[in-house]
Amino acid sequence: MSKKWIAGVDLGGTTTKIAFITMDGTIEHKWEITTDNANEGEYITSNIAKSINDKLSELGLSKDVIAGVGMGAPGPVDYETGVILNAVNLGWKDNFPLQESLENATSLPAAIENDANCAALGEMWKGAGTGAKNLVLVTLGTGVGGGVIVNGNIVQGVNGAAGEIGHATAVPLGGAPCNCGKTGCLETVASATGVVRLAMEELKTQSSDSELAKLLAENNTITAKDVFDTAKNGDAISLKVLNEVGFHLGLTFSTIANTLNPEKIVMGGGVSKAGDILLNTVKEYFNQFAFSAVRNSTEISLATLGNDAGVLGAAWLIRKNIK
Repeated sequence: MSKKWIAGVDLGGTTTKIAFITMDGTIEHKWEITTDNANEGEYITSNIAKSINDKLSELGLSKDVIAGVGMGAPGPVDYETGVILNAVNLGWKDNFPLQESLENATSLPAAIENDANCAALGEMWKGAGTGAKNLVLVTLGTGVGGGVIVNGNIVQGVNGAAGEIGHATAVPLGGAPCNCGKTGCLETVASATGVVRLAMEELKTQSSDSELAKLLAENNTITAKDVFDTAKNGDAISLKVLNEVGFHLGLTFSTIANTLNPEKIVMGGGVSKAGDILLNTVKEYFNQFAFSAVRNSTEISLATLGNDAGVLGAAWLIRKNIK
């Protein structure tokens, strides 16, 4: 096959990651550009096309080497039409024809999917989910996202909004407000911002001799990383917050697994960098709440691809249709 690379694009509100990826999932080149959302996002796809062309020129290659462009975009996507239903941070009006715009700009076949779904596909193809056809990815970052894969295919739902695990209700009564308009979403207790909120609430009621309290006094702020680092050192407040986060994740994961019985649930995103101290707590609560047959067959693990998951999953959108 002469067309041996795919352009994978992970579109973000601030930066856009682009990579040239081989048919076997090897990243040959990767780079980033600024996402220009001015004038209702009219320059986004043309800037991506220009960047791809510039990189090909730099490498002395023609566009013939690219089989197509796969893109992960933030927001619900109609995969059949390539229309992004709404994208809050990109300037586009609702129901923007993203696939058509990208194909016109690049003169290449394009495929579009939600960015969290692309990350799930990336982990399935080349990451922690390698070999699994049924898996769930939960990304714990500024918010909480998710992607559900059944028999190797993304579950999109009737309106492209399947996998919104971050908006599963974790605190049904008296929960904190979420950006989605609901209260008590998983995102409010398991995202980086949620972890900090829980810690700040604890610090208001606890003595100031904890390591976390000292960090707050020194820096006038704390991060989710501070909470997990001090938990590893045995800080009582941080361990209490860690336990609460692990409880909500373990309970939510058990509900997902009792419904879908995936082979793997993969935790990604910045919060997952807490590592085993969070993973082990989540597993403990998962084992408590999961049905025995599910508990014995669903593995919970940490994502392995980091920031490469999105571009790899986007490339998979093109790869899966090439024989």
